[in-house]
Amino acid sequence: MINIVLFGKPGAGKGTQAEFLKTKYQLTHLSTGDIFRFNIKNDTDLGKLAKSYMDKGDLVPDEVTIKMLESEVENNKETKGFLFDGFPRTLAQAEALDLFLDTKNWNVTATIALEADDEILIKRLLERGKTSGRPDDQDEEKIRNRYQEYNEKTAPLMAYYNNQNKFYAVDGIGSIQEITERLSAVIEKL
Repeated sequence: MINIVLFGKPGAGKGTQAEFLKTKYQLTHLSTGDIFRFNIKNDTDLGKLAKSYMDKGDLVPDEVTIKMLESEVENNKETKGFLFDGFPRTLAQAEALDLFLDTKNWNVTATIALEADDEILIKRLLERGKTSGRPDDQDEEKIRNRYQEYNEKTAPLMAYYNNQNKFYAVDGIGSIQEITERLSAVIEKL
C-alpha cells in the first residue's frame, strides 16, 4: 500500500500530474476539488456548502472535507494505494488523515509538493479560468486570497511531514513530462 499526498498551490499542476501518477502506479486518485465540483454540479447538500466557501476563495472547513475523504477511501478498499490531491490542507486534516489511515493499518508514505512562483501560477489560473468556467479561477483577487490561505494553513504541513521524513519538494515549472519524471524519481525511491 502506497499513499502519496500531492500538494502545491492552486495552479501548480497537481491534477495534471495526478492523472499520470495514478495510472503509472495504479493508485486511486482522490481529488477534493473534483469531489467538491461533482457535489456542486449535482447540487448535493455538501456541494451547496462547499460552493459557499469556494465562491469566496476560502477553503472548505476540515470536518466537511475529512468526512468526505473517509467515505471515498471506504469506497475503494481494493486499491493498491491512494494519491491524495488537495488533501490534507491543514495540520488538523493531516492529523485526522494519519488517525484514519492508522485504523486501516496504513500510513502516508510520502508527501510531494509541486513548487512554483506565485506570479506564474496566477497567470496559469487566469488562463484556465477562460475555459474552465470556474469562478475562483477568473478573479485575481480570489486567487491571491487562495494563496494567502495556502501559505497560512497548508505550508506548515511541510514541517509536519518533514519531521516524519516524508516530505519531498519538486520543481513544478517545466514541461508536463519533465515534472512527471521528477515526481517519478521521488516515488521510485520510496
